[in-house]
Amino acid sequence: MTAKIAAAILFLALNGYVYWYLGSAEVIPPRAEFSLFPDRIDDWRCTIRETLDPATIDNLMVTDYLACNFVNEEKAASTHLYIGYHERQTRDRDSGKATAIHPPEHCLPGSGWDVIDSRVVPISLARNGIEGGVQGEAKRFVIAKGNQRALVYFWYHSRGRVIAQSHHKIFYMFLDRAREGRTDGSLVRFTVPIVYGDEEAAEAVFQDFAGVVTPLLDDFVPN
Repeated sequence: MTAKIAAAILFLALNGYVYWYLGSAEVIPPRAEFSLFPDRIDDWRCTIRETLDPATIDNLMVTDYLACNFVNEEKAASTHLYIGYHERQTRDRDSGKATAIHPPEHCLPGSGWDVIDSRVVPISLARNGIEGGVQGEAKRFVIAKGNQRALVYFWYHSRGRVIAQSHHKIFYMFLDRAREGRTDGSLVRFTVPIVYGDEEAAEAVFQDFAGVVTPLLDDFVPN
């Protein structure tokens, strides 16, 4: 048996031991449901709450979600906000389906959008002395479909961490499952139309809206 094979077996055995023994007691933390999320936040108003069809919910395996287009009539601006909460990210014992969060970059091509710019950026959001907000990293996309362009920001909001990259999310999920019995987490995604090719204006819309939304997240996304 080679050293590499032995190391792989040892890693798998340690993985199983940590997962099944050290983190055997699953913890589902308390939280407010998104039905209580406000439809009006400062000058932003949710026009209509979207309802995902059963097939989409079954595919996402999401526990609770918010999907709405928020508009600011004074600034003639709009932003689509999606927050999906997963109370656990494991494999469902009955259906065998994985309940982990789907990375948005895997879904965009299937819905007809092309990613024309992608980067990981530091993020620090809070506005006008509001307590809360987020600190961490986010994925920043510019996407295109025909003549349409949009700016997308998303991150994994998981157990007090704001994480941009899937492999980091998986590492911390494994660690927190072992230490705290928790695998819960959320995906937070903002989609802002780029009007007349003005990417800077779309960036300003995101910063303005996200600055008032993120201080509200703690009630809905457990830390």
